[in-house]
Amino acid sequence: MAEILIEWDQDYTGDMSFKVTVSEGESKTTHFVTLTRGHYDRLASHIDPEKLIRKSFEFLLEREPKESIMEQFELTDIARYFPSYEKEIRWRIRD
Repeated sequence: MAEILIEWDQDYTGDMSFKVTVSEGESKTTHFVTLTRGHYDRLASHIDPEKLIRKSFEFLLEREPKESIMEQFELTDIARYFPSYEKEIRWRIRD
């Protein structure tokens, strides 16, 4: 099972930037993800942004190897490649 390490910073616009490292054994990949304030508010404002990123990477890793995940992207990009993403992520983050 992959280990997901997330580091994040909020920038001056209110958008969030994350560095995500995915490790499996000796192999690692690094990804830089942007989450806009608007997308966060619409999709998951009731949870910690880090949880949204973690659940999103779990979603991706169920569908492709870590090496296939883009190195840099905005979280909304996931739905372009996986149309079921937003519906499924809402189900995954419900608390």
